[in-house]
Amino acid sequence: MARDWLAGCDVTYVTVSVADMAEVKVFPLCCVVQNYAWGKVGLDSEVARLVLGGDPQALIEEARPYAELWMGAHPKGDALIKDNRISQRTLGQWIADFPGCLGSKVKDTFHGQLPFLFKVLSVKTALSIQAHPNRELAARLHAQFPEHYPDNNHKPEMAIALTQFEGLCGFRPMDEILGFLKKVPEFRALVGNEAAEELQSADGDPGRTSLALKKCFTRMMNCEKKLFVDQLNMLVKRISEEEAAGKDTSGSNGELLLRLHSQYPGDIGCFSIYFLNRILLQPGEAMFLGANEPHAYLSGDCVECMACSDNTVRAGLTPKYIDVDTLCEMLNYSPAPVSAKLFPCVRDNADPCVYLYDPPVPDFTVMRVQIPASARQYTVSALDSAGILLVIDGEAVATSAAALSDITLTPGSVLFISANESVSLQWPLQIRTCKTRRLTSNVLISGILSILSEPCYPEVFWDQSMRWTNEWCFLSCNGACV
Repeated sequence: MARDWLAGCDVTYVTVSVADMAEVKVFPLCCVVQNYAWGKVGLDSEVARLVLGGDPQALIEEARPYAELWMGAHPKGDALIKDNRISQRTLGQWIADFPGCLGSKVKDTFHGQLPFLFKVLSVKTALSIQAHPNRELAARLHAQFPEHYPDNNHKPEMAIALTQFEGLCGFRPMDEILGFLKKVPEFRALVGNEAAEELQSADGDPGRTSLALKKCFTRMMNCEKKLFVDQLNMLVKRISEEEAAGKDTSGSNGELLLRLHSQYPGDIGCFSIYFLNRILLQPGEAMFLGANEPHAYLSGDCVECMACSDNTVRAGLTPKYIDVDTLCEMLNYSPAPVSAKLFPCVRDNADPCVYLYDPPVPDFTVMRVQIPASARQYTVSALDSAGILLVIDGEAVATSAAALSDITLTPGSVLFISANESVSLQWPLQIRTCKTRRLTSNVLISGILSILSEPCYPEVFWDQSMRWTNEWCFLSCNGACV
């Protein structure tokens, strides 16, 4: 019996035949925790709570950040297989030996690789001002700077809120940016009068607006350090005095400015709030971040699904490597209201428990499954691609001909489901009669497909990456094959 480094899982390794291994196509995973400094600490973190729910023996340190839970086969976070009939230690190793588990379309399209990475994020302090490159730029950056851009893949991603989730996403409408240039003189000082007036005169002409907005943002991000530090200090002093006097500082985005400055004092990224939309997602709401979309996560817990890449171009609110020139050159300078950044989910006509988040990329789709409390069982239908299931809330027993034995699911349980395999979920009678909290369930699935649902018994997210709970579960999978 070995205590593994991934998330503190106890796993027994035994030798079995190749034929036996091929038969086991549905199995639980123990997933990698990333302890980045921006994460929520101890059991304040949804990541930590899910780890503990999936393994009651896991040690959660009160003062340690638990920022991300990685569910997939990425080289920096390859999930451990928790099935003693499988000799391969990690999901990546198993997929390499049995690529048919991905489904024929995914195997051929993505060269035998799981094309997505499924995550849970618990954010205490802001992540960097960033964007992700398209495939062409990713290949060029990887060839030139492999130490900073570790692969040649693009990284579109989707965030689905578990709690109220706050972020910055895309450039604000022109009237809002121009309003801040008038109300916040410290911001205008960094942009410069010439660029600000050019932006004003371009209003109403999309082509000119994009060029003028790029000029303004680039001027701000490249201004001399002494200038932006002095202006930031003046702005912080002014807003602090106005708040102390009981004045309304919302016209200067005062509360957020002071919060970011307290987290990253003297950072140019604090001024990005005057360019970028502030978005507040309620549980179940989502935003999709395509290539070249400027964004930053600020606070809250979310499920995230993305193409399997670790390429991020950063330019503020971070101690990590920043690449201002690349970021300013690559961005999509298209102003849009915050409402345009919400990504809608669609209820599945064939299954009222399923809500689908289907982004315009072939790498993944996410489903949220919510199973009614009146249901005695629920079947996760077979898909023509592999998926990962995450339980968020609730308890159930999973059975599948491809699992060969029952699997107990609790909040934090993660299952890998091979292509063309279904899973039946059942709830013991004592759970129904003794449960006192609201009877809902959600499952998230990520990968080719993901599932989301209304309050029901277990809830799961399947991302052909799948997250499942008695309240929510998500499934993620590869979108090309839905």
